[in-house]
Amino acid sequence: MDTKKDGSLKEKIIEEMTVDYSNALEKNFNLAKQFIRITKDGKVEVLHKDRLNGKEQIMLYLIGKLYAKEAEFASTDDAGNNELLNELGIPSGSLLPWLKELREENKIRQIKKGKYVHHSISVNLVEKILNHIEKKLKKHA
Repeated sequence: MDTKKDGSLKEKIIEEMTVDYSNALEKNFNLAKQFIRITKDGKVEVLHKDRLNGKEQIMLYLIGKLYAKEAEFASTDDAGNNELLNELGIPSGSLLPWLKELREENKIRQIKKGKYVHHSISVNLVEKILNHIEKKLKKHA
């Protein structure tokens, strides 16, 4: 291939195929604030819990943790099992199977912190999850 074609292809790839997930939180801010609130001590409040299933609540909570870390209200963007149990009010017997399903669906990842297990969500899933929840809530409004 000649250099001119290579440069042109490179520019096309950069302009048309490159994805920058670093701005996903900013891009989806208005959508996220419809479903999540964050306190200055890093706690996340999931809105509309009565209209969301447990897995959706967990994903929204973890998205909230991403925003809390970005705002420097929290030092990490993950949440442990106890935090999820306490903050979401989901019984342990329901929480653990939902976490397992979310891991198997590659929607969250598990992080070992000593003897504790924490969970986080990838920033590249934020938009997809928020759009899904928005559609669901509009449909049932």
